[in-house]
Amino acid sequence: MRADTELLRDLIATTPGIATWPGRGRPEALIRAAESVTGPLPRSYRWWLAAYGEGSLRGRPIATVEPVPGLGEPGLLEGWSGGDRLWFHEDDDHECHGFALDRAADGEWPVVVLSRVTGEEQPVADSFAGFLTVWTAQAAGLREGPNPAVARLWRATPGLRLPDGGTLLGPHTFRARNDVWQVPTRAPHWALVGEDGTGAGLFMRRHGRDRSSLYRRTPGSLQGDVADAAEQLGADLFDWLDGLPRPASG
Repeated sequence: MRADTELLRDLIATTPGIATWPGRGRPEALIRAAESVTGPLPRSYRWWLAAYGEGSLRGRPIATVEPVPGLGEPGLLEGWSGGDRLWFHEDDDHECHGFALDRAADGEWPVVVLSRVTGEEQPVADSFAGFLTVWTAQAAGLREGPNPAVARLWRATPGLRLPDGGTLLGPHTFRARNDVWQVPTRAPHWALVGEDGTGAGLFMRRHGRDRSSLYRRTPGSLQGDVADAAEQLGADLFDWLDGLPRPASG
């Protein structure tokens, strides 16, 4: 699934702990020069380099491309030394995040985390965009998502704009929209995961065996089991998405 870069811009702009600086996007020539060394860069990371160039997570830098002084050649990423991992960020706990270059899928490379203490490697996200989304979710106290289906979505993109003008929520808007609908108090076993173009809510269960079905409920007070007064759109969020025309990613 491709990242929605419009929602990704919103996430980057509104998430405490993600820092960027205006006017530091990298020129296409420099990015291409870096790719002549590493091979094609992941799509959403390439977008980040062109749009922002530099950034940090809680003050820890995200690696970028720079000309080597006096040579004009790209000095790509402190973690790049060849092989099938390209490390781009190290957090305060000395865990390194990098792209698994041996697992490319649709122009993206999944992100893995390596503990320098234990030497163990674990998957984090399906893309760089997903990495920023999962990082935001965890920083907001949402873990990886309110249920497994939304967690899977967030591993790829910070929500999606829907063809009817609605949106599937990312972690940067999730809590605020759920509070507006009073979901935590009126339907605590459910999550508002999006809103359609008419203002109706899109809901999924947080708990229980069925946490993949998607329901639509018109505005109004919530009470009890959301499914009792809702339209079931599909038994699986991703099957439902596959059946929709997809808007441009921006």
